[in-house]
Amino acid sequence: MKQNHRHHIIQFKKRWQLLLLIEALSYAIGAAVLIYFISYHILISLLTFILVGILSAIIIKPWKPTLSATSRFLDTKYEVLEYSTGLLLQPSNEVSNLAKLQQLKIERTLDKVIKGTTPPNHAIQGICIGLAMIVLGFLLNQFNAIDYFKTPTLLKTEQNLMEFHTYDSIETIASKPKITKQSISVTYPPYINTKAYSSDRMNIKAVEGSYIRWNLQFDYEVDSVLLQSTGANYPMTLKNDSYTNSTVLKYSGFYNFKFKDLQGNAYTSDLYSIEVIKDEAPEIKLIGIDPFTSFDFNQDKSVTFNALITDDYGIADAQIIATVSKGSGESVKFREEQLSFDALVIKGSKKLNLSKKINLDDMKMEPGDELYFYIKTSDLKRPHPNVSRSETYFVVIKDTTSYEFSVTGNMGVDRMPDYFRSQRQLIIDTKKLIKKRKKIAVNKFKFESNELGFDQKTLRLKYGTFMGEESEMEEGNEYHDEDESNQQEHDSEDPLAGFTHEHDSENEHNLVPDQTKKENAKNPLDAFIHNHDNPEAATLFTESLKVKLRKALNEMWDAELYLRLYKPEKSLPYQYRALKLIQDIKNSARIYVHRIGFDPPPIKEDKRLSGKLDEVSSYRKSENLAPELRFPFMRKSIVRLETLKRMGENIEAKDRLLFEKAGNEFATLAIEFPGKYLKALQQLKSISEGRKSENALYTEVQKALILAIPKPKETPNTTWQSKDEMTQLLIQTLETND
Repeated sequence: MKQNHRHHIIQFKKRWQLLLLIEALSYAIGAAVLIYFISYHILISLLTFILVGILSAIIIKPWKPTLSATSRFLDTKYEVLEYSTGLLLQPSNEVSNLAKLQQLKIERTLDKVIKGTTPPNHAIQGICIGLAMIVLGFLLNQFNAIDYFKTPTLLKTEQNLMEFHTYDSIETIASKPKITKQSISVTYPPYINTKAYSSDRMNIKAVEGSYIRWNLQFDYEVDSVLLQSTGANYPMTLKNDSYTNSTVLKYSGFYNFKFKDLQGNAYTSDLYSIEVIKDEAPEIKLIGIDPFTSFDFNQDKSVTFNALITDDYGIADAQIIATVSKGSGESVKFREEQLSFDALVIKGSKKLNLSKKINLDDMKMEPGDELYFYIKTSDLKRPHPNVSRSETYFVVIKDTTSYEFSVTGNMGVDRMPDYFRSQRQLIIDTKKLIKKRKKIAVNKFKFESNELGFDQKTLRLKYGTFMGEESEMEEGNEYHDEDESNQQEHDSEDPLAGFTHEHDSENEHNLVPDQTKKENAKNPLDAFIHNHDNPEAATLFTESLKVKLRKALNEMWDAELYLRLYKPEKSLPYQYRALKLIQDIKNSARIYVHRIGFDPPPIKEDKRLSGKLDEVSSYRKSENLAPELRFPFMRKSIVRLETLKRMGENIEAKDRLLFEKAGNEFATLAIEFPGKYLKALQQLKSISEGRKSENALYTEVQKALILAIPKPKETPNTTWQSKDEMTQLLIQTLETND
């Protein structure tokens, strides 16, 4: 007997333990992911995974299935095993011969029944519960449901209470009110998915649209508290012994607080910055496609590209706006469609890589049609999202029977009439007739073929007018009359006489020399006159265009011939060649706009050269073209601060007014970089209020004003100055240490 008769029981035991382990891990992973979506804290999520995993393992006990337990389970489940699977666990050399026979029997039976047996477990239930917890966490995160249960957390920072200074007062008041508690609560817009916070630091840096709330508490009762920002005063409301005010951030700037005590003394705080972080519009980058793509008719007409879309706080939607143009000239038609990407746009993603394959045949495009498309996307900003669009991309199917009209050199104008394009319609109708030839009666087929031949003849006569064939055009207007049928009966000897091109008799291809032309050639004035009696000379085109038009008329003759003979398939090559020649003529025949110059008024001869200047008045205009000096008060403040440092003078009322106006100009520059110029702006404000007057302070403010004033643009200079490297380093050092 083989010694591996325990193999089936061991494998079944391992499968049982694996399923129990999967069940325990499902609970642990689901709980950890749920906590991560709620807290965004990896350490807490990892701790949750360990705790739930240990608790699940203790309850489920993946180590519980042993060989004896597995044997008992199989004996209980299957009666055919005769409660003898325990014999398989004993060595063969330690049992009797009867037990060996029973081992062999049970081993064969176990091999058959164990394949379809599943150990007792709840792995499917555990996986479902784990997935449910993951989905629940994702939904809570996606719809910002957690924010409703969040309370602003106070950032534990060191006490940084505001200091108030007396306003327009030199005396120091010993019992002035002081701040005992201050805080700012910042609640971000819901789509940001960022937890609200509270801090006692008064400088604000938050996303546009955030909700800001100030809270101030004093140790003594005060009369009123104002929040000053951008030249406006906003009163703060007293509620539960705390003065509060709130706003929604829209612009960067500066602010400060001002309050009055019960004795009417005014106090003001330092300036604090408000830095608003703009929610930028999404960025779009297309990969794998050129701005202009063209296809031949027999190519695989499809374009494939990838769109890489990124946004700082999440993408809401992305789609393709496509426009198909058909036709040309005044008959052009446009159709706009909105196409979706091949992959699903996941709302809230900060980076998407979307692919798209556009099949032009699926969009029912034909030769000559054009497709214009661009990508349009929006972010999650509310109430008005930021919308971006990419550049427009062009996809064209080349027209096999037309040429593009282009203008080179000067301004060109297409002067060809609209009916020059009707040869294309004849080709289309001929193809339709060939296609339905087997579906219609013979008489009807011949009738339609003859009608197409008549249309071809009419078109040929229209083109003939440009060759000076006026008489032939007049005859062309009488077709389909009774005279035509009578003429055909009269020429019954040759049934094709009315449809063929008599080259020998009419001498249109110069196959037979014409004596009249030789006689006319002797006239020496033929080179200088335009003879309208001669059809070959009476043309609106140049010699090269006349030759092309004559070739086109000859092709129309042959196309008409086969249409009259009821052979439209043989007529098509001639029609195509005629259309090609017509298009060549269309692209070559251009007229150019004459350049219009100045047309002076006519001179009055009675006043010409008379020398009278009575009606002539002198005129003189003077204008100062010097550029307007920007930031004049800041420049004057720099000079005044230098005087105060050197002369040691006291600050006067006019100096305070000057520094206040300079502070307003300085604030317009400092809004873009509040962190960089905030300290200097506070110092300038303290100087304007007369709180501080020190030479070191004057120097620091003076330097900040010099650096803040934009440097003038360099203008061309006729003089040339040489600056070596040492000189440039010296100038840079002086500017830095100024």
